[in-house]
Amino acid sequence: MRQAAESVYENGVCVWFTGLSGAGKTTTATHLQTLIEVAGRRVTMLDGDAVREHLSHGLGFSKEDRDANVLRIGYVASQIVYHGGIAVCSLISPYEETRQKVRAMFEKRNFLEIHVATPLDVCESRDPKGNYAKARRGELPGFTGIDDPYEVPSAPDLAINTHEFSVEHNAALVLGVMVARGLVQVD
Repeated sequence: MRQAAESVYENGVCVWFTGLSGAGKTTTATHLQTLIEVAGRRVTMLDGDAVREHLSHGLGFSKEDRDANVLRIGYVASQIVYHGGIAVCSLISPYEETRQKVRAMFEKRNFLEIHVATPLDVCESRDPKGNYAKARRGELPGFTGIDDPYEVPSAPDLAINTHEFSVEHNAALVLGVMVARGLVQVD
């Protein structure tokens, strides 16, 4: 059994950003990483696109493959947290049941689900990879938010709004929750 951390600020935590493609998950997660590192903690970033390329290469976009990808990332994050690290995960993770399975891998206080609640029309207008346009033309079947569902989290720890508030504002909100839970200390 793992010994208790010497300080509550040495506990691990997973911050799980979920939302549609183009919602602002990775942008907010990256800024949060900077804030946490300034506070003196190291962060492991697990971005959905990067992990899919390296850890989940070969998986497609069926529901089963998406679930496998999300669960793999959840497992890796749980190991980081178990050893006192901070994992910041940024991925669509479209299905509520699968996100709940990931949440169950952690002690309650050591997992924060952040819903990046950017409306579909805003995500489509951003369309950083051109995928929404391809999906609308039928070139990307099964695209989340177009012809595959995104299930809004039933009880996220925090919902943020990237179309009306800045990345700095949103990252500070997330950091505030972490501080309030005693997971990081900010001077």
